Amino acid sequence: MKKNWKVFLVTGIILLILILSAVISSLSQKVPQNDISVTGNTAGNLNNHGLYAESNGKVYFSNAYDNNCLYSMNSDETELKKLTTSPVNSINVGGNFLYYYMDSSGGGRGLGYVVRTYGVYRSKLDGTQSKCLDHNASVTMQLSGDYIYYQRYNNKEFTKFYKVKTDKSECEQVSDMIINPASCYNGVIYFNGTEKDHYLYALDTRTNTISTLYTGNLWYPTYAGGYIYFMDVSSNYRLCRYFLSGNTVEVLTNDRVDTFNVGQNYIYYQRNSAADPALMRMGLDGSNPEVVALGNYKNINLTSTYAYFNAFGSDVPVYHTPVNGPVNVSNFTAAMEAVAP
Repeated sequence: MKKNWKVFLVTGIILLILILSAVISSLSQKVPQNDISVTGNTAGNLNNHGLYAESNGKVYFSNAYDNNCLYSMNSDETELKKLTTSPVNSINVGGNFLYYYMDSSGGGRGLGYVVRTYGVYRSKLDGTQSKCLDHNASVTMQLSGDYIYYQRYNNKEFTKFYKVKTDKSECEQVSDMIINPASCYNGVIYFNGTEKDHYLYALDTRTNTISTLYTGNLWYPTYAGGYIYFMDVSSNYRLCRYFLSGNTVEVLTNDRVDTFNVGQNYIYYQRNSAADPALMRMGLDGSNPEVVALGNYKNINLTSTYAYFNAFGSDVPVYHTPVNGPVNVSNFTAAMEAVAP
């Protein structure tokens, strides 16, 4: 009888341990709700392929020196760590999770790369517990509250605008319009038309309703501090800003602009010029323009510490300069040195 009692006790303890382990595992994979104000990255970074995203002093970035695999580091470029073995872009971070578009066709070696792996993915901040939220191609994606909004592409539907819940419990089409969700503030996505016009529109993610804000001819709208910064298509792609409350437009530069990114104190932009192309920066109001680097550059991504970019036509070397201090361009050597030989 005593023997049977011991067997029952041991069996009960084992079952209790298994149940607790299952509960702990389930809780660790649960995705907490985000406030509607939470966004995954800045519009400027996402419009430059979303190669860098920052949260709580950590920067998550696509390392061009290692086939664009996902890495993390401190904002001062210390403690670099590799998180994925496949290329990523459109990086978002919210709460304790990362969201990104992964596509193994862009790099990697070995048998594992014979089969292409791609789609919208979620993982923990350390790269573990990776989970595919949608196995379709995505152009640009933005986290807004509890949903990832993205341009979804496949051979049947072509480009449609979708949203998927961060826990993968919902996935649905939002609109037939081609919408770039990069610019999002407090649950509202600001985007330009691409088919009938290039007006400024707003999508309220709470109701999925779309309204027209400004009947201009613009591209790459970027919300920052109550303004929408944009490239003025009708005036040689000069950079302007539209004041949402006052319904007024300011011209910031008459330079033709290829791409730009709005930071806390500066706008970084690529000046298009046959004779004198350059990566430039100026104040948020267009004041004090200065040359950052002569030549043609792309992928302008900003963090709290550095502005990152690389030459047009080449992914490496990656350059950086202090984002707010005096211009001092140098190579992003920490990313290169972090790659195992």
